[in-house]
Amino acid sequence: MEENLDLFEKIINKVSPKVDYVDIRAGEGNSTNIVMKDNKIQEINTGIDIGARIRVLKNGAWGFAFTNDLNKLNEISETAIRLSNVLSSDVELGETEIVEDKVQSKAKIPVSEVTIDEKKEIITDASKAANIGDVVSTTVNYSDNESQSIFLSSEGSSIVMNETRIGLFLNAAASSEDIIQFGHSSIGGAKGFEVLKEADIEKFGRKIGEKATRLLKAKSPPSGRFPIITDCELTGVFIHEALGHAAEADLILQNDSILKGKMGEQIGSEIVNIIDDASCDGFGYYAYDAEGVKSKKNQLVKNGKLVSLLSSRESASKLNMTSSGNSRSIISEQPIVRMSNSYLEPGDMSFEELLEDINEGIYLKGSRGGQVDTGKGIFQFNAAESFKIDNGEITDHYRDVSLSGNVMETLKNVDALGSDFKLNTGFCGKSGQTAPVGDGGPHTRILDATVGGSN
Repeated sequence: MEENLDLFEKIINKVSPKVDYVDIRAGEGNSTNIVMKDNKIQEINTGIDIGARIRVLKNGAWGFAFTNDLNKLNEISETAIRLSNVLSSDVELGETEIVEDKVQSKAKIPVSEVTIDEKKEIITDASKAANIGDVVSTTVNYSDNESQSIFLSSEGSSIVMNETRIGLFLNAAASSEDIIQFGHSSIGGAKGFEVLKEADIEKFGRKIGEKATRLLKAKSPPSGRFPIITDCELTGVFIHEALGHAAEADLILQNDSILKGKMGEQIGSEIVNIIDDASCDGFGYYAYDAEGVKSKKNQLVKNGKLVSLLSSRESASKLNMTSSGNSRSIISEQPIVRMSNSYLEPGDMSFEELLEDINEGIYLKGSRGGQVDTGKGIFQFNAAESFKIDNGEITDHYRDVSLSGNVMETLKNVDALGSDFKLNTGFCGKSGQTAPVGDGGPHTRILDATVGGSN
């Protein structure tokens, strides 16, 4: 793709006099996706992708066009200009640094140099390791991607990025009589095949199978308000879903966020510090966003106060801010504001210290999804499993437990943070687009939380 730089620059120079702004994103890459069901390969998809998009801004309106054929760059540039001429809007772009850079992949073992048989072997090992106890079914999804992308703008930025990303996602279902329970986990990173080579795949799979089996004997949880502890995974899901989406500037502008008008206000306890950082070592890593803005550590909440938002150049301009570098999309789609690696910063307490002050509470582990209303600021999540806390000790094992409440009320009830930390691997959907993300944090103690279940 890099060999086409001169071609892209010619297009930029040709289009620039006709519009107020133009940028090009182009890329090519190879990918592999493998699905295994009950130790049998169901699908193997490999492919090579190539494409380019041109985005122009004229009289406050965007024109956007994409092609898989680089011979049609002139054609799609004219299409983008025509679209901007017929559309009406009030878009302005916030200032950004002009950049010339080439970013190398972090991969030590390029995924393109690993055979399909080697990939199948690791997937098989994970699946077999999870087939223990009362496990009746397993599903493994493997994906990897290696790409080179280019960004050029009429402002003068020229960025070449080489990226690699890999993920292994495993589900196990256990059954006993009329009860079915599940275990799930994932391994991944914005790196090469070393992510899986260096992992203990047998232990990874076994823990998932053990969890699914263990849950079959768990009790139904009590309902009510309790002090709780969330593990690193559930803490991350809460931060991502309940706070992260609400901090996206486009939702603020659409009047669909509880955080609108709350800048500088106390929205959590003084120990709450929330970060979104695309530059850190997580599954949501990228060096530059889809608008050529360099990624960085963005602090959204500092000592409980809302101090920043996630934004693109367009949304930042409307809010009199500077872009946070969170404009994301695959090349063929319009960039939108997205999270990257979102997390709650850890504290200094051990897990035992978090437990010892709780006479009667609930310890919630893992996540089985949930839902959030960013406009009303209310949420409901389902934990993978939970345990009773009785006078500082872990006792009864529960299944099918939910956590619900008001986002800011819950953040204000965070009263202690563990010293541990973990980032999870996953994908986030928004406006029909999917993006790789990380989310995480420490074990977190929350006072007076609403837990649901049946006695």
